[in-house]
Amino acid sequence: MPTVIAKNDNLNERNQEFEQQRLSEPVFLNSVPKSGTHLLRNIMRMFVPVEQQYHKAFIQYPLLRDHQAAFARAKPYLSWGHLLFADESAIALRRVHHVLLVRDPYSWVLARARFFLSDSFQGSMDHLKGGNVTAEDMMNMMIFGIPDRAPSLYEIYTHNATSWLGTHARVIRFEDLLGHVKALDTDAAESFFADLFAYLGMGELPDNWRERVVIGSDREQSGTARENLAGPVADIPNELPETQKRLVEYAAPGLRAILGYE
Repeated sequence: MPTVIAKNDNLNERNQEFEQQRLSEPVFLNSVPKSGTHLLRNIMRMFVPVEQQYHKAFIQYPLLRDHQAAFARAKPYLSWGHLLFADESAIALRRVHHVLLVRDPYSWVLARARFFLSDSFQGSMDHLKGGNVTAEDMMNMMIFGIPDRAPSLYEIYTHNATSWLGTHARVIRFEDLLGHVKALDTDAAESFFADLFAYLGMGELPDNWRERVVIGSDREQSGTARENLAGPVADIPNELPETQKRLVEYAAPGLRAILGYE
């Protein structure tokens, strides 16, 4: 199994600065890997008592049977993970407030490439580091996958995103979340977070919600933010080249459209 090295945060301690409203029903923050998972998770951790946050595991399908307690209505938790769509996943989340965070596949390719080439990810990709492949090679591998090492963009988005569409999962786009975080003083941001809280059964936003979001969204608190990745930063561009954009459309036609990016 690969190892992910991430810096620790102090959000459990910062959580104590605020009066917390206890959850009455379980909440699960699901996401496509490398889609801003830490941003959403860390923000929501500022609104839920630490003892109701499920820190035992980052829940994924192979771990699902061992962590059913995260979804129990009798003892509700805020939990998080990358949970693909399957029969057991649907059953586990049937009575859970379920948010699904997605990201534009164009920027996802870049984020995934940087992460795999960093020292924060150790395991099956180590042979690609140190300049052994070009940035273009790596981006193409993120799109089409690597045999026996990494699934393709199509496979990940099929199982972790599009197959959840049309269910009770509330889909949030990373770009929308980030945009509202950067413009907290706007009515649009307040409406966004108020709507999210209502869906999660967490009642009304507290008066100091902006302060909490600022603390939770601090990139210094994110173990996988680009600037916090361990080791040298790979030479991956800030925007996906035109050829790779066309390859994304070839590899997963209609994907960006169904997620609302076109």
